[in-house]
Parts: sequence; C-alpha cells; structure tokens
Amino acid sequence: MADPHAESEGTFTGPAETHTFNGILFDMDGTIVDSTDAIIKHWHKIGKELGVDPSVILETSHGRRSIDTLALYDQGKANWDYVSHIEGLIPKEYGADAVEIPGARGLLASLEHINARWAIVTSGTRPLVTGWLDVMRLPHPHNLVVAEDVSAGKPAPDCYRLGIDRVGLTAEGSRAAVLVEDSPAGILAGKAAGCQVIGLATTHSIEQIRQSGADWIVQDLQSVTLLSKVVGVHGQIQIEIRHALQR
Repeated sequence: MADPHAESEGTFTGPAETHTFNGILFDMDGTIVDSTDAIIKHWHKIGKELGVDPSVILETSHGRRSIDTLALYDQGKANWDYVSHIEGLIPKEYGADAVEIPGARGLLASLEHINARWAIVTSGTRPLVTGWLDVMRLPHPHNLVVAEDVSAGKPAPDCYRLGIDRVGLTAEGSRAAVLVEDSPAGILAGKAAGCQVIGLATTHSIEQIRQSGADWIVQDLQSVTLLSKVVGVHGQIQIEIRHALQR
C-alpha cells in the first residue's frame, strides 16, 4: 500500500476542536487494529488456492467484504460458511502479525467507562472481529455490525445505517453519530449514510481519504479523545479532535 504520510499536501497541525455527538461508530481493520501483514498472508494463501495472483486481490480487497471479493474469482466460495471459516482462522494463524492502532485502546476503554453509545461496523465476519478483539484483548462492543448482517457491503451505506439503529440513534438522525474510518469504501459508506466521518491516514493516502469526503483527517486515534459525557443530556459525548490535517 502507499505510504499515507508521503503526501506533501498539508500537515497534521490542526488546533484542538471539541464536538458533541450522541454516539460513535468504528470500522475495525485499519481503525482499531492494523492487521495488514496478517491479511496479506491470508490472501496469499487464498490466492494460491484460487490460482489468482494475490497482488491482484489485494488491490481492491481492503474495506470490502471477503464474500464480495471472492465472488470476483470463485462464486462457489462466495458463501458465508466458507468466508466465516477462513476469516476465523486469521487471528489464530497470524495473530502475532497484528498491532493496535495508536490510541485505540485508551479511546475504547474511556467510552466503555462512561457507558457511551458506540459500535464496531466492519466488513469482516463475526469470527474475524471477535477473534482480533480476543487476541488483542480489546473491549468488545455491546453493538456490532458485521459483514453477514447486510446484503450490500461498503461503500453501500447499509452497514452504517444498521449501526446507527443498533446504538439507538435512528430517531436522532445520522448527523448525531460520528464515524471513524480508514478506507475510501468505508468513508463513502459513512457519508452516504449521512454521517460525519473522521478519516485515519493509516492504510491509504491522504488524497484517497480526502477524495472520499472525510470531514477530518488525522494520523491515528491518538488525535481523538473522549472529554466527557454531557451532563443532563442522555447519551451525548464530547470528543476532542486535534492535529487534524491542515490544507
């Protein structure tokens, strides 16, 4: 993948901004954990089984559901039983190859501590997500949207609309939630759902994130901090965003 910090357009020097939201939704890979090395090994293994150059698969697989990727090469393997099986093996076989995104552990712990409304909304299957959370010993959300839950994956907005519903924000409107995403497909899905999006420059170039429509672009979750739960307002939280990209 391209070095996301090799861009010359702008610097991560934005002043601290405080924003109030009713909930926060996170993508998983590239947002909470970086399993790039594990996923590369996984698709090399699958590519060999399919007789497909893994570099071709990897060009478009990030941020997309495996079932959609497999459908391009072998319709017979594009089923949930197979996808759940192979994805469930990734944390077990390549767990040592993943690292947490800087700032992720502290942010999730702070949200859990005040019982904030948050969820993980991912293109991965349930066995993959829970496997990584177990391996990394990260908090499990009360609300989770996985690949199997929707008929159309990112960049379709279905997953984020479902996530908004599961955290109880449907009546309050999509603008009440902020999303944290790293992939263009995920950012496009969030914007199509009507949400504001914090884009992380962890896996893609700044230009790709910018063109996808992220409202803020930061290097990682060290730039996103939970300040407090708004007193007297059910469910609202104050988030500080600092060191955002300055254009």
